[in-house]
Amino acid sequence: MTVQEKYLKIVDDVIEKGPYKPDWVSLAGYEAPKWFKDAKFGIFIHWGLFSVPAFNNEWYPRNMYIQDMEEWQHHRDTYGEHTQFGYKDFIPMFKAEKFNPEEWVHLFKRAGAKYIVPVAEHHDGFQMYNSEISEWTSVKMAMKRDVLGELKTAIEKEGLVFCESNHRIEHAFFMGHGCEFESDIKPPMKLGDFYWPAMTEPGHQDLFSPDPPEEFLEDWLARNCEIVEKYRPSMVYFDWWIQHKSVKPYLKKFAAYYYNRAAEWGIQAAISYKHDAMMPGTGILDIERGHFQNAKPFFWQSDTSMSFNSWCYTEQNRFKKAEHILQDLVDITSKNGCLLLNVGPKADGTICDEEVKMLEEIGEWIEVNGEAIYGTHPWRVQEEGETKNAEGMFSEEGRSEYNSSDIRFTCKADCIYIIPMQQHREDIVVKNMGEDSKDFHGIITEFTVLGYNEKPEFIRYTDKMVIHAPFVDSSKPVVYRIRLM
Repeated sequence: MTVQEKYLKIVDDVIEKGPYKPDWVSLAGYEAPKWFKDAKFGIFIHWGLFSVPAFNNEWYPRNMYIQDMEEWQHHRDTYGEHTQFGYKDFIPMFKAEKFNPEEWVHLFKRAGAKYIVPVAEHHDGFQMYNSEISEWTSVKMAMKRDVLGELKTAIEKEGLVFCESNHRIEHAFFMGHGCEFESDIKPPMKLGDFYWPAMTEPGHQDLFSPDPPEEFLEDWLARNCEIVEKYRPSMVYFDWWIQHKSVKPYLKKFAAYYYNRAAEWGIQAAISYKHDAMMPGTGILDIERGHFQNAKPFFWQSDTSMSFNSWCYTEQNRFKKAEHILQDLVDITSKNGCLLLNVGPKADGTICDEEVKMLEEIGEWIEVNGEAIYGTHPWRVQEEGETKNAEGMFSEEGRSEYNSSDIRFTCKADCIYIIPMQQHREDIVVKNMGEDSKDFHGIITEFTVLGYNEKPEFIRYTDKMVIHAPFVDSSKPVVYRIRLM
C-alpha cells in the first residue's frame, strides 16, 4: 500500500463510520462553529518559497515562466537563464534563520486575532509541513523545520484557534508555462515530481476545462487528509478552483471525512471556500478582497492582505493604512462576517516594520473597542451614510473614503454599538435612531464612548439622534455604546 493509498483508506473508513456522507444533502447538516461566529478577526500567513525572490507577488513561480511577464525578465537578469536556475533552485536559499513562531503568534495575539491560518502549501507545490507523501517540504529541504507544526504549538499555547490553508489544487496548472520553452520544467513528469503535472493553464473561472490527471486529484485528497490527521486544524481554507467540475467529488469526500473526523475528535470545524465551490450552509463562504453591502443570514469571511498588490512580502508592496483595515473590520463584523487579515513574512522569518506597526495599531484599537467586535451580531440596520462601496470579490482597490455620515452598528447582550467609520469633531447624526424611527424603540439607560471617561450628550429628534462629543478626536472608528433597559 502506498502512502497515498493509506490516507485514501482513512478517508473511506471515516466516512463509512460517520454521519456525514459525500453529498450536499448530508453536508447541509453542518453548523458553523461558535468559535468562528465569535472570533471576528483572524490572521492569514502567506510564507513560502516565493518569499525568497520577493518580487511583485506570490505568483512569481508561475509568472517567471511566462515570457511576456515582468518576472520573466527580472528572473533572467537576477538569477540567470531558466535552464540553469529554475524555481526549485530557490529552495536552498530559504533558510529562515530568524523564524520564531512564538514571536509571530505573540504579535498576532496582541493585534487582537482569535484564529490563525498559515498556508500549508501554496500553488507552487512546496509544503511547509512534515509530509510522508512528498519530498518537497520545509522539513526535508530548505530550513528543515516543520513550520506548520511549530506554528500550531505556538498558536494553541496562546489560546488561539489553529487553522490551515491549502492551495494545492491550483498546482495542477501553476507551473505549466515552463513547458512552453527551454527551462528546468521538462516533460515527461510523474507523481512526486516537484513541478508535476504542469498541465496547460485553463481560464481561472472555467469550470469545464480539461481535468487534471486522476492521480493528481487522488493525491490532492490524500495530502489534505494527511494534514488533518497530523495537525487537526479547526478550519481548512481552500483557495479558488476547487469549484472545477473535476474537483467537486473529491471536495465533497474531503468535507464528509473532515467533518466526521472533527466530530470524533471533539473539534468544532469549518471549511472555508470561494465562489460556489460548496453549497450554502455546508461551509464558510469566503469573499477575497471584498465585502457584502448588507448582513447575510449565514456567517462568512472576507480575506485580504495588508498590501494591495501581494499576499507575500515583496520589495514592491503597497501597504494599506491601519485605519482602513479597522474600517474593514467594523464593516464586515456589522454584516455577520469575519475579517481574515494576511501577513507576509520575509524569507528570513522576520515580519517587516510596516506590518508590525499596523498590527500594533490594530491591537491598540481592539484593546479599547473589542467588545463592539467580538461575539457581536448584526443589528436590525447594519449601516447608514452617503458612501456606497462596491460589493463582491476584488472590490477594495477602488474604495471610496468614508465621511462622518457613514455609520455601522453591532449589538450584543443589552448593548447596541454605534460606530462612525470616520470620526470628526462635529456632531454625529444617527438617522436610524430618531424618535419616529421604525428600527429603534429602546429605553436607553447608559450612553458612553469606549476609551473615554467623558460622557457624550445626545438628543433624539423626530428623524434622528444627534451625538455631541467634542472631546473625541481620532482618525480611526470610534465606538459609542448604548445600554438598554
